[in-house]
Amino acid sequence: MSSDPLVLAIDNGTQSVRALLFDTRGNLIAKGKQEIQPYFSEHPGWAEQHPEYFWKNLGIACSRLWASTDVTPDRIAGVTVTTQRGTVINLDKHGNPLRPAIIWLDQRHARVDGPIKGPWGWLFKVARLEDTIKRFREKTQANWIAQNQPEIWRKTRHFVLLSGYLNYRLTGQLRDSIGSQVGYLPFSYKRHRWENKRDFKWKAMPVKKSMLPELVSPGATLGHLTPEAASHLGVRKGLRVIAAASDKACEILGSGGLTPETACMSYGTTATINTTNKRYVEPIRLMPPYPSALPGRYSTEVMIYRGFWMVSWFKREFGLREQKIADERGIAPEELFDELVKDVPAGSMGLMLQPYWSPGVRQPGPEAKGSIIGFGDVHTRSHIYRAILEGLAYALREGKEKIEKRSGTKITRLRVAGGGSQSDAAMQLTADVFGLPAERPHTYETSGLGAAIDAAVGLGLHPDFETAVAAMTRVGDVFQPDPDASALYERLYSEVYLRMYPQLQPLYQKIRDITGYPE
Repeated sequence: MSSDPLVLAIDNGTQSVRALLFDTRGNLIAKGKQEIQPYFSEHPGWAEQHPEYFWKNLGIACSRLWASTDVTPDRIAGVTVTTQRGTVINLDKHGNPLRPAIIWLDQRHARVDGPIKGPWGWLFKVARLEDTIKRFREKTQANWIAQNQPEIWRKTRHFVLLSGYLNYRLTGQLRDSIGSQVGYLPFSYKRHRWENKRDFKWKAMPVKKSMLPELVSPGATLGHLTPEAASHLGVRKGLRVIAAASDKACEILGSGGLTPETACMSYGTTATINTTNKRYVEPIRLMPPYPSALPGRYSTEVMIYRGFWMVSWFKREFGLREQKIADERGIAPEELFDELVKDVPAGSMGLMLQPYWSPGVRQPGPEAKGSIIGFGDVHTRSHIYRAILEGLAYALREGKEKIEKRSGTKITRLRVAGGGSQSDAAMQLTADVFGLPAERPHTYETSGLGAAIDAAVGLGLHPDFETAVAAMTRVGDVFQPDPDASALYERLYSEVYLRMYPQLQPLYQKIRDITGYPE
């Protein structure tokens, strides 16, 4: 047993970089974690970080891994990387960064001067999609860089995601996984390749195909560790680097989500609900399914942009007391926040929250804002905290129903991963709102496990993905819905929550017109 091969999975998230060792049964053997500063902001709404900072902290995470275990590096069969989605990096002809990475949380907008020229512009006008395409062009980071830092764009020879950059640092090859391509790039979500030369995306941004990395399927070999990279990671040179996928896609695979009947929910900085499908299914019209960590499959996703960031927001703005008590007792503050939830009955005594703390694209639209209604003199911080969790669950349930309607497949199982899944109160509340058992995967590190599954198949440690998932994933705790709470939530969801956005949307638009926020 002691000589069994292991996979080194690097998970570069928004809050930390984690170096993880998994065996072929999905057991987490050892872990090294390095907290990171998610971004710095030179101007309001900007979110940037130096690419070298990610590489440096990846090395620190690996150093902490080896310091925490007696496992020797010679047992490592291969390396794989999963990262946050949508963070872009400009590289010069030598592969060196030209500017800080623009992080996925960045809120800047490019200038849009008129419609796209030619037949595409006319087609979008006829289809009444001009506003949608305008927002796409505004949010495309390449457009902002070309407009505001033209000298940087002139020197840019390669335009890659964070995954592509880290894989380049590991192998010296400009290759990346199909499963990592999520963001404002000329990528075909339907065909899982760069768009054909006639597609409108090439006209909507200044990116050229020669700037983009070669794409390979999850589980394929990206290259081999260079001597420098091997030293940085503390392993032997020449190890194969296997393509994984984005952190959300890997989280689904690590949760065992292989079919459209199983919904995988991520309670992370961004909250999502996903199903894996063989078919291309848009959960909302013109919102494409993302590439899966399972080759050739699609991840049909509905996203709540701020998600469990709202929990962090509450803790920061209203949770000082619990943080202080937790420090004095030497316990995790989450234990005390769970008590806040348990002190309040299901439904938060009528306090209802709509979790649109950031504007959307279509549903909700760019005018969207968050709201809390139903306040009374009985309500406390505890009610607000529970209302946040309930609001997120309502929004994700709405996403579930959109996916079911578009896919024609009933969702019968819930798997919940991400940081928020560690809260028993949040898990129970989820089961009650959905009226389904909420299953927690056996490991918290589901993104890393999903990447390790890709690597295990690519390295031949398992013959195929079905075998690997069966061997490496399993359910941990299961939370059964309470019938009384579910009945209450059913009425609040259908009679109140679903009506909130349609009723408030005109007021959100007025607020936007008057204040200019959100832009």
